[in-house]
Amino acid sequence: MTLSRPAFQSILIFAAAALGMALTFSLGMWQVGRGSEKLALQAAKDERGAMTVLDGRSLSASISPTELNALMHRPMVLRGRWLKAHTVYLENRQMNGRAGFYVMTPMQLDSADTVVLVQRGWAPRDFNDRQALPLTQTPEGMVEVTGILAPWPSRLYDFGGVEAGAIRQNLDFGAFRQQTGLDLKNFTLIQTGTASEGLARDWPVVASGVEKHQGYAFQWFGLCALIASLYVWFQIVQARRKKRIV
Repeated sequence: MTLSRPAFQSILIFAAAALGMALTFSLGMWQVGRGSEKLALQAAKDERGAMTVLDGRSLSASISPTELNALMHRPMVLRGRWLKAHTVYLENRQMNGRAGFYVMTPMQLDSADTVVLVQRGWAPRDFNDRQALPLTQTPEGMVEVTGILAPWPSRLYDFGGVEAGAIRQNLDFGAFRQQTGLDLKNFTLIQTGTASEGLARDWPVVASGVEKHQGYAFQWFGLCALIASLYVWFQIVQARRKKRIV
């Protein structure tokens, strides 16, 4: 049995519409799933952040990746000595809408042969002299800091290459470890508390990105509905109107 040309066109249009609807609906559901995953991740972070404060002795030199992952985003107190000579200032960082530096200083823990990078806080920069370092204080001797255990600092866009010096755009873990010769661990402590030592600590809350996924899902579902509406209008409603006129 040979299909007429109009019948073949109708089947082809139906197949294209069905394929388009299936694809856009699947993409919408994928975005919904991604949003749910991020909500669950943020909930887990909040739950860990509300747990009891851990002691720095939890960070033994032999800690396994699995054990470290269980401690991530937990509040923790570290006791040790600042390695001031290796302080790094990450530029183009904002806090409360102002541009400046995130100040990073490694700490040699007294409870273990472990060096942890501490994100100590934010300091404004001198826009008249972009090479000037902010006025901050780094206490000598044994100190105690409280914060949240976190991954290595995230990267901003850069032009590649290995950076050196006190002021940097990003802090590459491998390069910094090699440059300093320190047995750094691939995690940090984000110091919390009130402003001190010339540093503010109103750390921005990292957006979970759920709104972005919800927006994308709405767009995909909207496109799916549009394809369905166009098919119904042109292939069913308009076709019936033409038949009535004939």
